[in-house]
Amino acid sequence: MLLSEIAARLKLEYTGEDLDITGVNTLEQAGPDELSFLSDSRYLPRLETTSAGAVIVPPEKAEMVSRAIKSPNPYLDFARVMQLFHEPQGMQESFPGQEGIHSTATIDPTAIIHPMVFIGANARIGPGCRIFPHCYIGENVVLGRDCLVYPQVSIMAGCRINDQVIIHPGAVIGSDGFGFIQDGEERVKIPQVGRVVIEDDVEIGSCTTIDRATLGETRIGKGTKIDNLVQIAHNVQTGENCVLISQVGISGSVRLGSNVILGGQVGVAGHLEIEDNCRVAAKSGVGKSLPANTDAGGIPAMDHTTFLRNAVLLPRLSQMNKRIKQLEKQIQSSNRPNQGEDK
Repeated sequence: MLLSEIAARLKLEYTGEDLDITGVNTLEQAGPDELSFLSDSRYLPRLETTSAGAVIVPPEKAEMVSRAIKSPNPYLDFARVMQLFHEPQGMQESFPGQEGIHSTATIDPTAIIHPMVFIGANARIGPGCRIFPHCYIGENVVLGRDCLVYPQVSIMAGCRINDQVIIHPGAVIGSDGFGFIQDGEERVKIPQVGRVVIEDDVEIGSCTTIDRATLGETRIGKGTKIDNLVQIAHNVQTGENCVLISQVGISGSVRLGSNVILGGQVGVAGHLEIEDNCRVAAKSGVGKSLPANTDAGGIPAMDHTTFLRNAVLLPRLSQMNKRIKQLEKQIQSSNRPNQGEDK
């Protein structure tokens, strides 16, 4: 689609020579025929190094790139452009009467596919894989060697599962990330066009969800073990050998280092970095990035020793409050002038 046509659809002005735009991408990954955007001044240095053919930018930044679409709200308008280029999942397999294994799928003869499994267009199933009943394998999915996919697992379009991965019943890999932007009184959906990559020797618990990236990848590092009922949001990156216990929730664009352990029900706010060898106690809320080798706990998460000391004091807060009020009264009483003193 021509840049001029995109600008016309958005009812916005563009600068520079016209260009045939073939897709959308991040500033770091966009090629010379792709469109990107800048909405946060923190990423301004990336605008100077991007290879994007055109960028949606605030009007005052248009001169920084050779081709620009001027927008008062670049993120919102980029979401609208993504809708022009994004094909909903499942479109490649929408043939009348199509059931079971798509004719374009490639399945190694040593793989075992149980009844009632759907495998979409151009999917590839590697040697030694075993896929149990009622699983959905979307178009362009790749499964490596010796993967074990238990019943009712959904692996959505374009996801890549490497070797010796175990996925337990009910897990969903590659569902849409939770991305919306406010436009007046309505919320505009931001198409989630990235994918999920699961590296070797990962195990994923029942009913865990790992969202596809908005752009780029959500990636789970080699050897990571994920318990049941864990939520991993779009564009999260984990290092190797992480452990995520049941009901952990990780917000978008968080980066975990290697050997990170998150206890049950830990919540992590978006765009944070938890570096190598960190451990976070159960039910903690992580609201800021953690340096390597940190042990943390509490809400908000703090040094674990401090958290334990505070936890010991917590049951005594009521008594301490009562005692403080008594002491305040005693101090006030001792500071009052005697009745016989001159005023």
